[in-house]
Amino acid sequence: MEQPHPHIVPARTFVIVWACLLALTALTITVAGLHLGTFSILAAIAIASVKAGLVFWFFMHLKYEARLFKILLLVPIVTLAVTLGLTFVDIWYR
Repeated sequence: MEQPHPHIVPARTFVIVWACLLALTALTITVAGLHLGTFSILAAIAIASVKAGLVFWFFMHLKYEARLFKILLLVPIVTLAVTLGLTFVDIWYR
C-alpha cells in the first residue's frame, strides 16, 4: 500500500482555519465600528497580520517548508512592517 503524502492536511483543518478567518473578519468590522481613533488602524493591521499568518501557515503550506525558506519569507514581511510602522509614526507626530 502506498504511503500518503506527509504534507496532506485534512479538510477539517482548512474548515477550522476558514472559520477563524471569518471570525477575524467579523472582529475587524466590529473594531472599525468602535471608533478607537488612531488605535483603529493598529487594531486593523494586527488583525490583518494574524489573518495573513493563517493563510501563509495553512493554505500556502508554509508550515511544512524548510527553515531557510521561512526566514527568507519573513525578512521582506518584517521590512514592510517596519517601513509601515515608521510611516505611521511620522504621520502621528506631524
